[in-house]
Amino acid sequence: MAVIKVHGNRDSLATVLVLCCLNEKELQYELVQVDLGPVGAQNKPQYLALNPFGQVPTIQDGDLTLFESRAIIKYLANKYKGQGTDLLGNNLSEQALVEQWCEVEGQSFYPLASSIVYETFVMPMSGGGGIDVAAEEKLNKVLDIYEERLSKSKYLAGDFFSLADLQHLPWTHYLMDACRKDRLITSRKHVNSWWKDISSRRAWKMVEIPL
Repeated sequence: MAVIKVHGNRDSLATVLVLCCLNEKELQYELVQVDLGPVGAQNKPQYLALNPFGQVPTIQDGDLTLFESRAIIKYLANKYKGQGTDLLGNNLSEQALVEQWCEVEGQSFYPLASSIVYETFVMPMSGGGGIDVAAEEKLNKVLDIYEERLSKSKYLAGDFFSLADLQHLPWTHYLMDACRKDRLITSRKHVNSWWKDISSRRAWKMVEIPL
């Protein structure tokens, strides 16, 4: 099996997500570091030929070049379903629930979590930022729904770890460790148990998580 080439940067949470998925699938990969600093390698013609949007990561798997982290991990989970951890479910109903909770992460969790991270952690580095009270209030409501769901199942899509859980790892890690917003998680019994479970997985610990 050819080694999958990942063009990305370990300081990019989208790259971290893809690397974690590759670890779960027990796939061999090569990380081609893309310098996101002053050099701006992601905006150079050589990289734009792979990803015209100039963002990381982008993967090359054989003849396929693919960008957008959520699309990448879905592709990996489907193409290599029989290898490593099955992240999709075993039947149509399970797969539908995985898809549903992946959408919840992308549409309801991520926009709020990323807003809090940028305001609390990223912007202060350049003298700006503050507390995004509205985003925290909305995220609390989202996590109340998670608490209800996780009181009935071990993971979001059921009693199996899936892409839906995996997608939450990078941004929840930043919320808790970089932004010191751990109360969002620890104040909810079932959400906290879920987080302890998924963040202790070997595939996640293998990734050099940025802070």
